[in-house]
Amino acid sequence: MKFRLTARDGTLAFLQGKGGELAAGDYAIPMQGISMILLGPGSTVSHDALRLLAFARTALAAVGEDGVRLYTAPPVIPDRSGHARAQARCWASPKERLAVARRMYALRFGEFLPHRNLNVLRGIEGARMKESYRLHAERIGVRWKGRRYDRANPSAADLPNQALNHASSAVEAAAAIAVCATATIPQLGFIHEDPGQSFVLDVADLFRDTVTIPCAFAAAKDAEQNPTARLERLTRKRTGARLSSDGVIPSMIARIKSLFQDEKE
Repeated sequence: MKFRLTARDGTLAFLQGKGGELAAGDYAIPMQGISMILLGPGSTVSHDALRLLAFARTALAAVGEDGVRLYTAPPVIPDRSGHARAQARCWASPKERLAVARRMYALRFGEFLPHRNLNVLRGIEGARMKESYRLHAERIGVRWKGRRYDRANPSAADLPNQALNHASSAVEAAAAIAVCATATIPQLGFIHEDPGQSFVLDVADLFRDTVTIPCAFAAAKDAEQNPTARLERLTRKRTGARLSSDGVIPSMIARIKSLFQDEKE
């Protein structure tokens, strides 16, 4: 047993087995002060624990190792709709939708771009990303031929491109957790529009330069030096460690709130 979430004397507790980051033991959880609990692989949860979580309105999500995948989360989200209503108002107004998109680009690029056409902003983003890929590859020391990805045959791509796919999936999972924790609406994106997880992709892209690309290229370098290692595992382990050490999910939650702060108030 790696981890067991259970109820004890009307409170929430977890039993940590050997081999985890924490020492084996019995820990109490102050569930009233926690928005969401992430349940990792090898964990179990009791019926009484679920009842307590529902009573305290504390969300529970099943995630992969280091939180790099989000498998499912019950609809026990914060009992507030302010962020979702602010998001919907912004999304429904072409002027406000563009304003939020510009704020997202400003968070990524460190400056507000003067352009007010979304297609122009996307074009600028594409050019900047090409340069960002090139600079990160040069800094880490991997050969980069450009972003290429065949959805029908993803394993045909070179190591850096495969690693980018794996790292992107991991960061998108973290973004999905943040969107769930803030009770915002995944479908209502401001830069991405068609995918069912458009807003999740928007949030994940805020960390492309700082998390996704560096972790992917570093993992590709690791794979070059250790050909017998699985690239997907190398990438997910490295990305998961960065998500934890940099507090990426709390940062995502803070950024989501900041995007709609003025409208919510």
